[in-house]
Amino acid sequence: MSQKTLKAALENTIAALQKNPAGAHLVFKAHTRLLNGLRCSAEVRNFPPLIIDEPPDLGGEDAGANPVELILVALGTCQEIVYAAYAAVLGIPLDAVAVTAKGHLDLHGLFGLKEVPAGYQKISFETTLKSPADPETIRKLIALVETHCPVLDTLTRPVEVIGTVTLNGAPLNNPANYAA
Repeated sequence: MSQKTLKAALENTIAALQKNPAGAHLVFKAHTRLLNGLRCSAEVRNFPPLIIDEPPDLGGEDAGANPVELILVALGTCQEIVYAAYAAVLGIPLDAVAVTAKGHLDLHGLFGLKEVPAGYQKISFETTLKSPADPETIRKLIALVETHCPVLDTLTRPVEVIGTVTLNGAPLNNPANYAA
């Protein structure tokens, strides 16, 4: 999609939201299920199922990225999308955007061997931009992206997470709130 086409699409969405602010509230859904071993299938909208697995040293068959890798993918691609969107709307030429994300995980937490978090202890990312725009314009773009990237925002602030469990169709527990 050209930057001009992207700009028009985003400006139409912004105008629609200004006319109808209630239209800004979306609910995204994913349905996942365990297939066999540690291999899982994830379904989002009408796309073909995505296979998620673990590497062999963690008990999987390496049939796909694992869940913690997908967090890094989500962060990198969200950054890239928000860069493209803001650059298009603001008319900033952007020739390339690439993100390398790293997550630091201590397996002691996953396996309950030590009192350390089961998830990432640190996530870092490096964004590489190519643009003929001047550095000050790019600094403003960076500030906008890092302020408005939904995945970066989700990872850096407390988010309410609620979970329930059913067993054979019957509720097994009260909703659990995993407050950050």
